[in-house]
Amino acid sequence: MEEILERIKYFADQAHGDQRRKYTPDRYIVHPIRVMEICRKYTNDITILAAALLHDVLEDTSVQKEEMKDFLLTVLNPQQTSRTIRMVEELTDVYVKMDFPGLNRKSRKAKELERLKSTSADSQTIKYADILDNSIEIATQDTDFALVYVTESQKILQNLTSGNAVLHADAVEVIDEVIRKLK
Repeated sequence: MEEILERIKYFADQAHGDQRRKYTPDRYIVHPIRVMEICRKYTNDITILAAALLHDVLEDTSVQKEEMKDFLLTVLNPQQTSRTIRMVEELTDVYVKMDFPGLNRKSRKAKELERLKSTSADSQTIKYADILDNSIEIATQDTDFALVYVTESQKILQNLTSGNAVLHADAVEVIDEVIRKLK
């Protein structure tokens, strides 16, 4: 499994190219790796771990679904590949500013939340890990934006409850703590 995850990590890193984290000089891949490692504390399902590594690829890079599928078929079986891609698609924001310039952030996030409610339990598990990692980084690096982000994340966690219950509880606890510290 480790060799497969290394190859997926490499694919994701190449897809993100020279992208950097917003608040640090780190290569972007550090975030998907941390999300995957958070998920790994709660599951060893290769498709969840793969989707965690790939969760931002379709949203933030030029890689298309077919290219990702072709790659995944070299390391996973067809069923695992389909499941992984489904999760990545569920985690890919639809209501982005570029495609919905007439909607403000609050409206886009409300629509995104409604869409996320219908995602699979496994995708919701990855979303919890994504929220955890981003919240910790944003809270320490951008206190002006942090309260906006963690308040949005709190709403997501209140509405997405089908994923791993222990990870969900951990994410809720961290978000509540971050909100207390920021207020």
